[in-house]
Amino acid sequence: MKHSSSRLVTTIVDTLATTGCYVGPSLLSDGLTLRLSERLQWLESEGALQAAKVGRSSGARMNSSIRGDTTLWLDDAPQDEAEAAAVRVIDELREAVNQTLFLGAFETELHYAHYPPGAGYAKHVDRFGDDDARVVSLVFYLNQHWAQDDGGQLAIYESAGALLQRVVPHAGTMVAFLSERFPHEVLAASKPRLSLTGWMRRRSSPRPR
Repeated sequence: MKHSSSRLVTTIVDTLATTGCYVGPSLLSDGLTLRLSERLQWLESEGALQAAKVGRSSGARMNSSIRGDTTLWLDDAPQDEAEAAAVRVIDELREAVNQTLFLGAFETELHYAHYPPGAGYAKHVDRFGDDDARVVSLVFYLNQHWAQDDGGQLAIYESAGALLQRVVPHAGTMVAFLSERFPHEVLAASKPRLSLTGWMRRRSSPRPR
């Protein structure tokens, strides 16, 4: 790991340990972010993404009034070099998180997310009430030339319900937070909104799809 990346990993881990939520510069380089953005746009144009569902297992269903994105899990698609590089970087962060926070996160799941104009994701928490597998949530934004007026912010709330922060989803920004602590929602945007999203997980249960 490069020295600058090592410092950023330390900053992210320290912030998770103190506040539980990091918003700031991405671990993924500008060049890698651009390659992932282009890859996602190509996959979307090829029809490789599927409408996301809410709920899990037999109760999972599509409901665009709650969640309007399309997704593709990285382990469901052939990895190109950019995806493989991103996985390596994120796994290095996961190892550092484990060494400091002892969360037992032994794997990472990742998917591309594409929100068409006008789509969002209603307020929710990433961890299911009876399943503690997801421990850290991650978002890497892939949107080039994004302005605040374009919308699509990630609204993050404290557990008591107060708004903590609204994050503009421009390329070069990442978000990491403890999955059980922070309700959040994706606000509608005026143009397509792209991200690589994932979770550090315990091995304790099957991955929800």
